[in-house]
Amino acid sequence: MKRIWFLFISLLFCLTIPGTQTAEAQSGNKETSTVKNNTGEAMHDLNFSEQSTWVLGYFKLDRLMNPPYSTWFLKGYDDYKPDSGVIKKLLKGGTDGITITIVMGTWCPDSRRETPRFIKILDTWHFPEDKVTFIGVDDLKQSPIGDYDKLGIVRVPTFIIYKNNIETGRIIENPVSSLEQDMVNILSRNE
Repeated sequence: MKRIWFLFISLLFCLTIPGTQTAEAQSGNKETSTVKNNTGEAMHDLNFSEQSTWVLGYFKLDRLMNPPYSTWFLKGYDDYKPDSGVIKKLLKGGTDGITITIVMGTWCPDSRRETPRFIKILDTWHFPEDKVTFIGVDDLKQSPIGDYDKLGIVRVPTFIIYKNNIETGRIIENPVSSLEQDMVNILSRNE
């Protein structure tokens, strides 16, 4: 019995020591974020798997840049360093006739990881924000907008790239090479 108590107390001790977080928590994929007020003071932890935190339907980018979503969005955006050689290819191709639809779930760790990176690429590419449509979905990948089912969303995030209003390709959940390289590959398919 002493052995069980010793193991229990040891485990409890290890979980409370700083620096012993799980790999998921250290990578920013944890389900919660500490929300801070305007003075930087911690108010409470927010669990993004709770329905009350989900963004559903059409929304604008500034929604992600403000609390509580800014806790993960700004860090992901600031930490990502797009490949400058690949960005040059995007810049060379320009943005004429291209529009993008981003379907994501604020509850989804993959969306919280990839969406800030994708936006960083778009900003580096000087892609016009008004040519990007954001759609928030629930954990069943459904959204309360008309004709949503026609998008055929199975996993999120899904980045749909259109050229002259015709879908050219998608990046689904995780890139094959990198987000920026996959974008170049998609855009150069039909040239």
